[in-house]
Amino acid sequence: MALVNEHFLKLPGNYLFADIAKKVNAFKVTHPKADIISLGIGDVTQPLCPAVIEAMHRATDEMATRQGFRGYGPEQGYDFLREAILKNDFLSRGIHLDIDEIFVNDGAKSDTGNIQELVRWDNSIGVTDPIYPVYIDSNVMIGRAGVLEADGENAKQKRWSNVTYMPCTAENGFVPQIPENRHVDVVYLCYPNNPTGTVLSKQELRRWVNYALHNDTLIFFDAAYHAFITDPDIPHSIYEIRGARKCAIEFRSYSKTAGFTGLRCGYTVVPKELTAATLDGRRIALNPLWERRQCTKFNGASYISQRAAEAIYTPEGKQQTQQTIDYYMSNAHLMLATMRKLGFEVYGGENAPYIWMKTPAGTTSWQFFEQLLYGANVVCTPGVGFGPSGEGYVRFTAFGTRESTEEALLRIERWAKV
Repeated sequence: MALVNEHFLKLPGNYLFADIAKKVNAFKVTHPKADIISLGIGDVTQPLCPAVIEAMHRATDEMATRQGFRGYGPEQGYDFLREAILKNDFLSRGIHLDIDEIFVNDGAKSDTGNIQELVRWDNSIGVTDPIYPVYIDSNVMIGRAGVLEADGENAKQKRWSNVTYMPCTAENGFVPQIPENRHVDVVYLCYPNNPTGTVLSKQELRRWVNYALHNDTLIFFDAAYHAFITDPDIPHSIYEIRGARKCAIEFRSYSKTAGFTGLRCGYTVVPKELTAATLDGRRIALNPLWERRQCTKFNGASYISQRAAEAIYTPEGKQQTQQTIDYYMSNAHLMLATMRKLGFEVYGGENAPYIWMKTPAGTTSWQFFEQLLYGANVVCTPGVGFGPSGEGYVRFTAFGTRESTEEALLRIERWAKV
């Protein structure tokens, strides 16, 4: 008899965005003529830049010839892309990596969900709260998160019993506090942060690296939104901090940077110096383990998508990609200004494409979501879906078109004044 992995049964019934879609679809049934604008899901709207399209056409033409056809590629990624990554994303910032420390993937979501396979099921984990749901859900699936139980302070909130939550709220400036009374084996950090849109200074990130080195803690650092940083003092990579190569794995994505949400390509950095312990005290390098895992379970990102990613690093690609990033950030700045003018308490939007807004006193995240949907026909994301500390907040994204963003803000302004 085949037995199911019962850890899957512990997961909430739906993924957060599936719940949102269900509520929006229910609204559409009763309001078929309503024109709904979504500022909730973090999907992009601007087309791929010309340099990327041209590279894809060239790669497609190659694949149509006997001489240029490519079958299975290297699971770690083609050297032409990995060399471009090293030169442009790291060497330009004074960070020296080896080519075989770069692993190209089909998007950061895959690797941030799969990376937990490298450590034992009974490792303890710590997460910033609120947090991108994939980090916790992937640990639930292997049994590492424990059970979902009511929060002692708020019975309506749920927490995983084996997860250390590090609240990031307005009260602490959205800076996660290092655990003092509980050892954590693995910590997830995402900066610029999804969903709050906030960042960590170099000083704060150095505190985390020092903590990890002192406590033999592994950091999974998600830098998917690094390209949106405008403040020159904010680190783009955890490897800008001395010692991070010994304690951190970093994830990068082209999804939001260059609009690859439908094309799928990103990469993960696993330094050779990074090790974890066995029960008998031996130190094991994680780089060859991740390579072994990828060669077993992953056939590599497509040749066409990797040529497309390479084009981002050309002079034309850099300029065109930056124009798209500026487009989204101008949306974010407009959203920030409008929300503040309306008297809402908002954060983020300066170094990230997300706006994190505090709901009016006494209004829960889901209540505000429904009020906005029914009152203005605008969709946001309830903050509680990102964790207990997300209650009382909602997330807006700046990835819409300028026209839809302006229209949504006009609707919100009319609705807020009623």
